[in-house]
Amino acid sequence: MIQPQRHDRTIRIGNPRAVRAATQRRKARKKRARYVGVTRTLAVLTAVLALLMSYVVLTSSLTGLSYAVAKAQANRETLQEETMRLDDRIAALRSDDRLSQLAARLGMTEPARLAVVRIAVPRVVRAKPSFPVLSSLAGFFAPAVARQQ
Repeated sequence: MIQPQRHDRTIRIGNPRAVRAATQRRKARKKRARYVGVTRTLAVLTAVLALLMSYVVLTSSLTGLSYAVAKAQANRETLQEETMRLDDRIAALRSDDRLSQLAARLGMTEPARLAVVRIAVPRVVRAKPSFPVLSSLAGFFAPAVARQQ
């Protein structure tokens, strides 16, 4: 058997900084690789939780709106009943029988003579506007609601 010859040569590393940097990168990559599964699982759980919470928020807002609609309907019914009661009371107070009873209690009677008096409308002297530039310009700056009235 032939024995292999040993050479006592030391192995020379070309650039020790590059080797050290490569080792550090490999260690960091392995460290990150350990947590990839956990990170992905947490990301999926966060997305599912966000969707679930948005569903809960939308459902609660819908429930709140339905309660508001029910309250508004109940308020509307109450107001309609009150309006009907007040309309009945107005009709009772305006009735001719009631008014004739009040007139009889106060001693009022039908007039024996009727007199029609006509009042003439007084004439108003109108002054002629000298130069209506400012009043016509004011119409441009007046609000539309004020011009309609």
